[in-house]
Amino acid sequence: MSGVERTKIFLAAPLFSEAERKFNSRIARKLRKDGHVVWLAQETFTREATHEHKEIYETSLSMLKESNAVVAVLDGPTVDAGVAYEMGFAKALNKPIIGLRTDLRVFSKVHEVNLMLEISLIKICRNVDEVLSALASVI
Repeated sequence: MSGVERTKIFLAAPLFSEAERKFNSRIARKLRKDGHVVWLAQETFTREATHEHKEIYETSLSMLKESNAVVAVLDGPTVDAGVAYEMGFAKALNKPIIGLRTDLRVFSKVHEVNLMLEISLIKICRNVDEVLSALASVI
């Protein structure tokens, strides 16, 4: 990635299972390799640490405000509630949001994810390489 200022990416992703956390780490690693600065909640708030819910909430919103763009993991039969909230907050801040959906399940015959979320997205990508291309076109 070229340019003076590095792009700050907020990676919105569910983090409740070991598989999710490993997947998120892989995405963050690829984004960082491309030169982006990535904030991923699971790296700040670990299961072993004790954090107040308000601290998690406020830190997440602060990092969203500081970000240049959001990459949102959309896998699952429905998008994770926390990811959906973070997307809405980012949209209200006019941040570009790129979705990553590797899940083969369909949400409906018409939409890949909930209509309100889908319309908020710049693009829904199928892999991290597509995400990197989409980021390059909006940043």
